[in-house]
Amino acid sequence: MKHPPVTPAEPPDQARNGDSPFPDPVVLPLEDVLDLHPFAPKDIRSVVEEYLTQCREAGFSSVRLIHGKGRGVQRASIRALLARLPFVTGWDEAPPEAGGWGATIVSLSVERTKPAL
Repeated sequence: MKHPPVTPAEPPDQARNGDSPFPDPVVLPLEDVLDLHPFAPKDIRSVVEEYLTQCREAGFSSVRLIHGKGRGVQRASIRALLARLPFVTGWDEAPPEAGGWGATIVSLSVERTKPAL
């Protein structure tokens, strides 16, 4: 018995055009706490950098990042990122009631806005 040739299903129009298959970016509410547990490990550094940038622009002076306790891999990765961000003035372990060594408190410099001309 001869079977008809199998052809792959047509991809959605967005995928064919090289666009993301997702209609809109995920928008997170801007708060002084960001829980990183829902994010894929490969995305965490870019999420943290963008989030801190947005928090600084919104006038936050500090943000708590919840990375979890685990083996400390995410904490080390995040702190390496913080060391290279020019607007991060410091960071420290959160107090026990705010996550202890499973969270990092990040201090941000105040963004200086340019005066209107």
